[in-house]
Amino acid sequence: MLSADRFRFVISRIKERLWVKPLVLCVLSIGGTFIAKLADDTGLSSVLPEITLESVESLLSIMASSMLVIATFAVGSMVAAYASASAGTTPRSIPLVIADDVTQNALSAFIGAFIFSIVSLIAIQNDLFDSAGRFAIFVLTLLVFAIVIITFVRWVDRIARLGRVVNTIEKAEKAAGDALDRRRHAPTLGGLAVSPHQAGDKGVPVCSSTVGYVQHIDLETLQSCAETLNCRVMVTALPGTFVSTRRPLLRIVGGIGESIEGCETFKPDDFSGAFTISSNRAFEDDPRFGLLALSEIADKALSPGINDPGTAINVIGTMVRLFTLWQSPLEKDKLRAITYDRVSVPELVIDDLFDDAFTAIARDGAGIVEVSIRLQKAFCALAETDDNAIVTAAKKHSRMALVRSERAMSLQDDIDAVRRAAAFSAP
Repeated sequence: MLSADRFRFVISRIKERLWVKPLVLCVLSIGGTFIAKLADDTGLSSVLPEITLESVESLLSIMASSMLVIATFAVGSMVAAYASASAGTTPRSIPLVIADDVTQNALSAFIGAFIFSIVSLIAIQNDLFDSAGRFAIFVLTLLVFAIVIITFVRWVDRIARLGRVVNTIEKAEKAAGDALDRRRHAPTLGGLAVSPHQAGDKGVPVCSSTVGYVQHIDLETLQSCAETLNCRVMVTALPGTFVSTRRPLLRIVGGIGESIEGCETFKPDDFSGAFTISSNRAFEDDPRFGLLALSEIADKALSPGINDPGTAINVIGTMVRLFTLWQSPLEKDKLRAITYDRVSVPELVIDDLFDDAFTAIARDGAGIVEVSIRLQKAFCALAETDDNAIVTAAKKHSRMALVRSERAMSLQDDIDAVRRAAAFSAP
């Protein structure tokens, strides 16, 4: 059965498909036309106002001709926004731009209104409705007009910003923040933390049959399989890990003094089926991917062809907010309880998060004094937190960034300014 966690992941994947909402609206539009026919069976014809056939046909004809043009214009604008996001930021941000709710709702409303008007016009011209049905179609048409106008006004404001660098950074920050917050509430995804004696090559490895990135792990399936075989599972590939047919997804340890090797009921595919593997990474369960996407945006802005250090500085501030969120206090009652006591999952390593977030910026911004100083100030702010792991990582990366700046800069005054900003991390 589909677990609640996997259902959430599947829904998030569906939201990235541009055709889903328009298809739903098309079905509702066709259904609305035939539902209006039910008004003829209510006996309200004598009390409802009489609507002429010509007025309804006129409204539907105007809607049919205008909605097709607007829908075509909407698609063109969206494609231009996607191209802008890919060229100005990073191709990894495209799923975030495509998943924009306002844009999807606008396209769905335009196409749905077009389908509604066409189907209703055909029904009207073939005398499907009596007076009550015509009144119902007239009311539905006015309602659709109102929805389209409101949607269009909202969409015009959104499409003017969709795909722009600042808007894409905001979307990437939200995606990374949501993923970090979920992992903060469930550091081991509801499983046990990996203990020292479970490390190494102990247990039976289960590898993937495909090559790609782990997008999601269904721990409920792993728990069920482990209970069936009376064994324990240690996950070795977290979401975001690149796996091959030789890279273990997990290791299985049998019961006390037992091994599951050779067991007739042991089916590796049952365990590997809990892992969703794709050619691309996904933001929902992979906090590192969100940090990496933001880092790529900053790194691209630092390239000689774009030369936009302000964007890199903006991203550095975003990183500080995300790491502040990560180490902020969490009430015990909001921490996810251990639900899967037969599955062990490693926690995220702060050093890895810092590598994803800051290494590229420190490397390619080493020769730009304003970026280097802002980066050191960011490390200083993170070093003042109460999280020892973050403090250690911030000081380590501060020293590494200082070395890069000293080698990349030629003006001594710039080097001295960066050294002063990095004085907090001196050993």
